[in-house]
Amino acid sequence: MNIRHFSKELPFVYPFTISRGTKTHQPTFIVEMEWKGLKGYGEAPAITYYDITVEKMAADLEAKRPVLEKFALTDPERYWHFLHHLFPKNPFLVCALDMAGWDLWGKMLRKPLYQMWNLDLAAAPVTDYTIGIDKPDVMVKKMQEKPWPVYKVKVGFDGDMELLAELRKQTSAPLRVDANAGWTLEQAIQKLPVLKDLRVEMIEQPLAKDDWEGMATLYKVSDIPLYADESCVAESDVEKCQGHFHGINIKLTKCSGITPARRMIKKARTLGLGVMIGCMNESSIGSAAIVHLSPLLDYLDADGPLLLKEDLALGLEYSNGKISFSHPAPGLCITPDGLF
Repeated sequence: MNIRHFSKELPFVYPFTISRGTKTHQPTFIVEMEWKGLKGYGEAPAITYYDITVEKMAADLEAKRPVLEKFALTDPERYWHFLHHLFPKNPFLVCALDMAGWDLWGKMLRKPLYQMWNLDLAAAPVTDYTIGIDKPDVMVKKMQEKPWPVYKVKVGFDGDMELLAELRKQTSAPLRVDANAGWTLEQAIQKLPVLKDLRVEMIEQPLAKDDWEGMATLYKVSDIPLYADESCVAESDVEKCQGHFHGINIKLTKCSGITPARRMIKKARTLGLGVMIGCMNESSIGSAAIVHLSPLLDYLDADGPLLLKEDLALGLEYSNGKISFSHPAPGLCITPDGLF
């Protein structure tokens, strides 16, 4: 098996701001796995908050390239376990390789991933469209430019409820809010009645990722579903969320790929937790992997390609929140566009 990698800085349509900061470009890392002419692709965006860069992913891959290229892909789940032990401190790289492994495996079997898993894309929820933090008139402009059936609004700053009220005037569509751990318990409790009046259907990561005591209190008083993001990174975090959150938001990059994400979904269901999969501003390569899993979800946040000026693959189509594949094909159903 031959493995190649590629890094790219993908510019945003608008600077992307959350409670932790602003970025104008999304650095992303792509791997290509080739076996007998078949090629599988995987993606992992670099996120400063988790201290893993594209340079780190490239260096770790190159250090283990001989071992990686000798591995025989006979089962994607077995491949993930191999990767997990090979790169125990780099789940982002494991994600990119795991995704590429699944893409290649689907091409070997000549089936799209969702068909391999006996899933029906028609059962998938619509994806939201994210409105990043900005000046009020710019946030209103973003919403007006993209009429959409559901919006996710980044909050966690002074005056966020007043701004959310202004956005509510622009649409009757469901709103979700993501504080990215930007509130204290006291602030969150004070905001709950306002959020209810504004018909917010879900709150993502209201408190600091390790404020389990605060979340236990908020969980008892909130009649709006609370979803964990920064508090639920790996498989071992799912059980911790019971009694603190109503659901979890899985990020493929953070949890280390498709393989553990499938297990996390199953575990969450046994615990009575809702499930969402969110993007980390991936191109259509990483977003396609999310779409294949989407029939298993309650909420979907796979709008990465809509937020970027440039994409790295062809094949995903967005229509009023629904995502489909323009040309269903084996594996991820996407075609990298001039990567190499």
